[in-house]
Amino acid sequence: MYRIVALVSVVLVVVCVAFRASAASADGAPARALPVGERGVVAAIVDGDTLVLESGTEVRLVGIQAPKIPLGRAGFVAWPLGDEARAALGDLVLGRAVALHYGGRQMDRHGRALAHVVREDGVWVQAMLLGAGFARVYSFPDNRALVANMLDHEAAARRAGRGIWADDFYRIQSPESVARLLNTFQLVEGRVVSAAVVRGRAYLNFGADWRSDFTATVSPRDRRVFDDEGYDLKLLEGRTIRVRGWIKSFNGPMIEVTHPEQVEVFD
Repeated sequence: MYRIVALVSVVLVVVCVAFRASAASADGAPARALPVGERGVVAAIVDGDTLVLESGTEVRLVGIQAPKIPLGRAGFVAWPLGDEARAALGDLVLGRAVALHYGGRQMDRHGRALAHVVREDGVWVQAMLLGAGFARVYSFPDNRALVANMLDHEAAARRAGRGIWADDFYRIQSPESVARLLNTFQLVEGRVVSAAVVRGRAYLNFGADWRSDFTATVSPRDRRVFDDEGYDLKLLEGRTIRVRGWIKSFNGPMIEVTHPEQVEVFD
């Protein structure tokens, strides 16, 4: 019993310290500017990025990915700080009134609302979790609102080494280190050695051998989004970028890029 109580105490201390560091910048004005939907009181916490309202509406906090926990899945290995992230979300919203704001697709295939969550006092919950280091930005082409804002909150936590950013499991990977990380979500940073468009598909190659080295690729359909926004992917050749997504295998490790917010350009 003592060990359980002690562990809970440590988690609460971690949550409180991290939230004090991020609370000042978590004003909900950007999220409140989005169309508002349901309002309600949070009745339960599923994991670090999912909650349930008293009405029964299950809400997936759009735009972020908290460390995953098993949730009854046989053989699933919990990611580091999954329980802490769940506790952090509970500390923020459990029993409190919130409003759901929408910046894109409003429901996922599981019937969950895809929403930015703002507390009754104006605190934007996604910003708090990112700023405290209990989540990473995780965006989709049909839900791009406020990703730039969320990247800023993520970056502040990473610079300060808060939460997940103090754990090697979540470190930013190099193009050379991702081959052993297939089917995982990663942030990969490196220099684009070559950029080309072949039969409408864009390739950003991070090594001399495109058959085996890490590559980020954009399909012809998704390239139209970049083109419409004046984003010439070929100009990334020679630049240092960070790309985020799931590592797949196709002529070496690969990330499929579907929208510009997956790519951060540094130099």
